[in-house]
This record gives sequence, C-alpha cells and structure tokens, in this order.
Amino acid sequence: MLIYTDHRISPFEGGRGDVSNNISKNICIFSRTYYLCQNHQQITKKMYTLSIYFVRAILPIVALFSKKIRLFVNGRKSVWTTLSTHLDPQARYVWVHTASLGEFEQGLPVIKALRKQGYKVLVTFFSPSGYEVRKNTPDADIVVYLPLDTPANARRFVQMVRPAMAVFVKYEFWWHYLSQLHKVNVPTYLLSGIFRPTQAFFKPYGGFMRRCLHCFTHFFVQNDLSKQLLNGLGFTNVTVGGDTRFDRVAEIVTRDNHLNFVEQFKGDALCVVFGSSWPADEEVYLQYLNSCKGRVKFIIAPHNIHPDEIAVLKHNKQKLDRKVALFSEKDTLNLADYEVLIIDTIGILTKVYSYADIAYVGGGMGNTGLHNVLEPAVFGIPVIIGKNYSKFNEAKELVALGGVLSISSPEQFATAMDSLINSADKRAAIGAINSRYITEKQGATKAFLSVCQ
Repeated sequence: MLIYTDHRISPFEGGRGDVSNNISKNICIFSRTYYLCQNHQQITKKMYTLSIYFVRAILPIVALFSKKIRLFVNGRKSVWTTLSTHLDPQARYVWVHTASLGEFEQGLPVIKALRKQGYKVLVTFFSPSGYEVRKNTPDADIVVYLPLDTPANARRFVQMVRPAMAVFVKYEFWWHYLSQLHKVNVPTYLLSGIFRPTQAFFKPYGGFMRRCLHCFTHFFVQNDLSKQLLNGLGFTNVTVGGDTRFDRVAEIVTRDNHLNFVEQFKGDALCVVFGSSWPADEEVYLQYLNSCKGRVKFIIAPHNIHPDEIAVLKHNKQKLDRKVALFSEKDTLNLADYEVLIIDTIGILTKVYSYADIAYVGGGMGNTGLHNVLEPAVFGIPVIIGKNYSKFNEAKELVALGGVLSISSPEQFATAMDSLINSADKRAAIGAINSRYITEKQGATKAFLSVCQ
C-alpha cells in the first residue's frame, strides 16, 4: 500500500513528476476523495492531518522492508535532541527547507549569502537521499530531517528554532508548518518556485491548497507563467527572480574540480560522461559503446549504485562488452588501460563532468524524471538527453536553442554521437550555446536578497 522511493511526499507540492510510487502519491490516494469538497475546507484540513497520522503509524512497519524508510524513520528520532543541543539561543536563524539533494543545491547560493550577512542557517530535509549526503555539510550550521507535518510537531519546531525567516525551496507546501509560521509572523518565502495550470492550487477543488499560499510573505518564481498563475489567485507579492540553480552551477566552474583518477583514465582521449543514467538510458547508449571504434573513453555514473546493479552492468557482456573498471577499484588498477569507468559512488559527478567533451544526462528515456542538464552544460560542452523532458524548462529552452540534443532511439543516439565525436568545431559551437545560456540566466540570488535583506 505504501511504497517510498524518494522524497516527493507533500500532497500539495508543485514538484515534477520524476518519482513514482512514493509517499506523496499514497497520501493523495488516501485523501483524494475529499479534494472534491470545494466548500468544506475544515473537513479537508482534518482529513489532511489524519492522513499524516496514518502515514506516521504505518511507516515503522514499512521500514522493516525498506532501507530508505528505515533511514526516514530512524533519522527523525534524533531531531529534537539535535535541536536542543545545537541551537544557539543568541543567534538569528534562517530556516531553509529542502525536499532533497537537488533542492539543497538549488538553495545553496542563498544559504551562503545569508550566512555572510550574519545569520545562522538551519537546513531541513524531507528525503534520506538529501539528508544522508549533506548531513555534515559545512554550508549550514544545523542539518536535520523535517519532522512529519503534525500540528504538535509544527508548533514545537517553530517554538524551538524561533526563525528570523523561513525559506522553502521550489516546492513542498506543508500546511501545519506554514500556518504556524504565519501565526507567529515569521517572514516566509518561496525560493525558485514554479507553478503550472495543472496543479491543484488552480483547480476548483483546490481551496485548501490555496490557503497554504496565503502563508507566504513573498514568492520568488522562475518564470512569467508562474507569476501570472499566482496573480490570477490575487497574489501580487510575486517576483520573477529566475532559478538559483543557475547561480549555483556557475560556481561549479570556479572551484577546484581536479580528480587524479579521471585524468589517469582519460589521458588525451575524447571523454563522454553518462550522468545519473537509468536502465532505460542504458538501452539507448550501451549498443553504441560496444561498437564505437574511435579513441574515446566512457565514464558511466549510474543513478542506482547498488552493488548488484553495478555487477550486472560491469560483467554482462551482452550489455557492455568493453574493458571496464570501477571507481571502487581505482587504487588497484592502471586506469589508462581501461575503456569504460563506472562511478560506483556518489557526490563527485559534477567534478567528473568537468572532464567531459560530451555528456549524456539520464532520466529522460523513462518516467523517472530528467536529471540536471545544467551541471554538464556549464562546462561549455554538448549535452544529450532522452525524449521525455517536457516538465523541465531549462531542457526545453536548451533543446530549442540547440545546446541540448534530444534523442529517442539507439539509432538517433549513434547519429548524434558520431557527429559530435567527428567535429571539434561542432562540439565547441554547441557548448558555447550552453555557456551563454547559463550566464544570461544568473541573478536569482540577488533578486531574493534585494527583497529579503
């Protein structure tokens, strides 16, 4: 009944449809019938709260069978102790809530800017895939899981933290937390928000969801459509500030991206990086890897790095018939002798992209959701993606500009790769499109600070 695969839980979030069978959809299944009650918002509120209690009750059972759910449940057991131990009563805290890792990276430019102004920053994660990677980040003063959105948890959290302001990154609209912040007059901002006409906020049955929006002091949205949709609901406290991810990825180029093992592996060969790829992506590109005759090295960074999945990818010659090394084996091998390097770890993909001459970004061939095309694009290289990208504005814009190439079959992938591998001029021209695009899109952090300082 309840399957958790990643972070998209809030029944009122504006998130992309990149993760299926998660807690969010199960809450919605449990409560979908009452969405139709246009004039019964109090009933809806009670049902929403009951759905949270219901999820809380069954999560420990599901945790017996799911590692992610165990992290989800056990990680929240220490939240109150962590807060009581580490909160500085003399400090001014900004509470920044991020659903998972991508939203944390999106909010990072603002987090850094606020800390420079003297604030301390408390970051909350909903998803284990975000918290477990960034729980020890030096870019925040305290990092914890967000307790489930019950009235008691919301009151306790806000009373303990006493935030000077709260920032929700992109989406996740938790009613009790938002209403508690509003009740005690904490300025609350939505950062890099994005809205679509299909969301419940803009439907006749969405009255309760629209109440969440009234708790925000100001909306910083990514595009004009989002502003128009909010204006249509009567909200004028809206700024089209753009997407802070552009500010974030611009920083990536300026940092130290040096990786000795990649330099040893690549040598002077052309390098193609496959980032965050899924099995549906592998079906498109592995055939090309097996047949490619040029002096080209390939790096694969799968989304799923479970040892069993990595073993299948490495040892199944029907899938990958090349000389393959693993990141985890790098200290025992002469990497220059290998043709394919599989990154069976997390946290280094952006640095790996800095060595790519061409990048393929995964998620677009299936229904899992396209991963971040900006991270490789910022290095001024051509980017290839799958066919499903309609919910990702930057991908749509870059495809239209010609900086990102969308393919839908192994044959199209092979054609695109051959044209790029055989022409340095074409790679440079396409890469320049991506560099210009990201440069022109920067500035969302400044837009936020101009209002919120």
